[in-house]
Amino acid sequence: MTDAFRPRPSVVRRDSGLYAYERALARRGLTPIAGVDEAGRGACAGPLVVAAVVLRKQLDGLGDSKVLSPAVRERLYDQIMRVSHVGIVIIPPGEIDAKGLHKCNVSGMRRAVAQLPCDPEYILTDGFPVPGLPAPSLAVWKGDQVAACMAAASIVAKVTRDRLMVALDVRFPQYGFAEHKGYVTPGHRLALETHGPCPDHRYSFVTVAREMGENEMGAGVA
Repeated sequence: MTDAFRPRPSVVRRDSGLYAYERALARRGLTPIAGVDEAGRGACAGPLVVAAVVLRKQLDGLGDSKVLSPAVRERLYDQIMRVSHVGIVIIPPGEIDAKGLHKCNVSGMRRAVAQLPCDPEYILTDGFPVPGLPAPSLAVWKGDQVAACMAAASIVAKVTRDRLMVALDVRFPQYGFAEHKGYVTPGHRLALETHGPCPDHRYSFVTVAREMGENEMGAGVA
């Protein structure tokens, strides 16, 4: 595909509505279109969840999952799952520690697209380019705010991960995972200082590694 047929951020205005990218691509005959996004990149506990979504109909109320209420996200998640093609990849903390966050993120995006039950003609990825995708693609800065398929992917990824963290809270209630979802908060830091990390923490992350080191030094002194 030549560059002339690749829509770029300068061609599609960011204030043109959530379906502007899809409309621009559809005018060039590039459908279906997949949006890919992740949840949990900045957390120090729990999995990284990557979702790819091909919307088969227009949905009202889509938006950046981070600014939607939990109730709205859950409602939209159910709608998306009913009327879309969806691929979901869950990457556990151990794999993130072993391979690195960015490598897992890129690999997860490729794997999520591969899980789709259809072959997309174009793929929109959030934030950074992803080599090795099976169709032409475009990295869109804050894509979940400007492309409907990416907003849908962000909702699927976040709801999936939030549910996993609530389940993890049952196993390890001392950390408060149901509240902060594995992100660094004062309460989460205090729990790490008190209890040390659990098996679902990301040991390669500085917040967790610091507590491990301090706990080991304390044990040595004792």
